[in-house]
Amino acid sequence: MTENDGGLGGDSVAARLIRFRYPATCSVCATPLPPGTRAWWDSSTGTATCSECQQSHGGDLPPENPPDPGRPSPQSPPSSQYLVSEAGGSAFEEYKRRHQRRDERIDQRWGRLAGVIKLLSDDPQSTQAWAKGSEGERRLAAHLLREVGDRAVLINDRKVPGTRANIDHLVVAASGVWVIDAKNYRGRVEQRDVGGWFKTDKRLYVGGRDRTKIAQGLGWQIDAVQRALDRTDVPLHSALCFIEAGWKLFAKPFQQNGAWVTWAKKLVEMIAQSGPLTPDEVTQISNRLVSVLPPAVR
Repeated sequence: MTENDGGLGGDSVAARLIRFRYPATCSVCATPLPPGTRAWWDSSTGTATCSECQQSHGGDLPPENPPDPGRPSPQSPPSSQYLVSEAGGSAFEEYKRRHQRRDERIDQRWGRLAGVIKLLSDDPQSTQAWAKGSEGERRLAAHLLREVGDRAVLINDRKVPGTRANIDHLVVAASGVWVIDAKNYRGRVEQRDVGGWFKTDKRLYVGGRDRTKIAQGLGWQIDAVQRALDRTDVPLHSALCFIEAGWKLFAKPFQQNGAWVTWAKKLVEMIAQSGPLTPDEVTQISNRLVSVLPPAVR
C-alpha cells in the first residue's frame, strides 16, 4: 500500500495585511502595534510591519484579505519576545560538544596524522543523531510559524529549571497549550498491539523498531508545563511529530501514552482548532511560560 509522506513542504507565503488580535511590534520602526491595528504579517520570517513602513518600502495597500472559509480568521502574530530561543539550538550545541570531544581525542592520539583521520572518518551515529534532531526541530518550527504563526504563540527550545532537560516546542493557541517533541526519524510510523490474546499492549513502531519510550518521555514535559502554569484550567496537549517518516495511506494520528503521534500537516490542523482560550488568555499564558521556562541556549 502506498505510504503518505509526512515530510514538510517548503512553499513560502507572501506577506499579507491583517487586523492584529495580539499586540506586536513593527520590525522596521519598532512602533507598537496594539490589538485591532491593521498591519502586515510575513509568516515566512515571523515579522510584523506597520502600514507606513510597508508603503515607504514600495508596498501597496490592498483591501484587507477576505476570510478563507477553510481557515480560521487570522489573529496577530506573536511578539518577537517569544522567539528568543532558536529552535534546535540545544540539540545543535550538544552535537558540537560531542564533535569537539571526538576531535580532541583524535588530536591527542594521532598528532600530526589527526587531520587525515578526521577526513577519513565520521562522527559516531550517536553524535550525528544530535545534528539530525536539531535540523528536524528547526524545520518543524519554520513550518509551524508559516502555518499558524498568525493564530498562535510559538515558544522554542525551553529549559526546565532544576534539570538538564529541555522542551523542543511550546505552542499556545485557542485550543490550548501544545507540548511538541520533534523527531527526525525515517521509516513507517505505526501502532502495534503486541499484547497477545488476553492482553492489550499498544506500542509505537518506527521503521520496524519499538520507539514507545520516546512517547513516554512526553509525560514529564506535560508535568513541567503544568507546574510552570500553576493553574489547572488550561487545556494541555502533547504531540510527537515525525518530520521525515512515512505513513500508511489513509493513516490518522493516534495516541500513545497520552501523546498524539502525528505529522506536521495534521499537527497544524489540531493546533488551529477552536478552543476555550481567548486572545488575552493566550498572551497571558505565553508570558507566564516565557518567564518560568528560560531559553535552553542563550
